Amino acid sequence: MSNFLIVLLVAIPFLAQLVALPFVNHIQPIIIGFPFLHFWLFIWMLLTPVFTWAVYRIQKAKGDVD
Repeated sequence: MSNFLIVLLVAIPFLAQLVALPFVNHIQPIIIGFPFLHFWLFIWMLLTPVFTWAVYRIQKAKGDVD
């Protein structure tokens, strides 16, 4: 189960930043002064380290990380 969770936590930022781009490639709405596409990428730049930290914590709990 934890291996599936790790793969999911790695795949979500990848999919959000690359695969979802054609779906979020809009100028409107403007959020905090950014077009939606730029805001989307900015948010995922902030969220990706959170997902990476979660993968690290899972692997550390399993004993896979020193």
